[in-house]
Amino acid sequence: MAITNQQRDDLARQATEARTNAYAPYSGYAVGAALLTETGRVFRGGNVENAAYPASMCAERSAVFSAVAAGERKFSAIAVATDNAGSPCGSCRQVLGEFNLGMTVYLVDAAGEIQLETSVDQLLPHAFGPGSLR
Repeated sequence: MAITNQQRDDLARQATEARTNAYAPYSGYAVGAALLTETGRVFRGGNVENAAYPASMCAERSAVFSAVAAGERKFSAIAVATDNAGSPCGSCRQVLGEFNLGMTVYLVDAAGEIQLETSVDQLLPHAFGPGSLR
């Protein structure tokens, strides 16, 4: 599915807005995500930290899991907003790749500006996926 400029800009805006709801008292690194499904729905997520660090959840996975819980399985694009347009962590890359290695990824800074447009397969070369299993 081709992403329009309006959809791209809307994803960046929604990811930036979602970032304001992040719960990041330990790292201070708030992250927001906005995930576009092939049906045109957008699911937002924010990182949620926990004093027991492994129990934390990233914004990207939060958005994906919300979409899956709503019955969505096909994703076109995701915008990830951080203070410095940081890239998704390895766990998030793996989860995004599970659904669409060709998905467009927009990295957005604190001002809401897209600093990088890439894809999951560029972020996760030689990915382990369903084809890796017997």
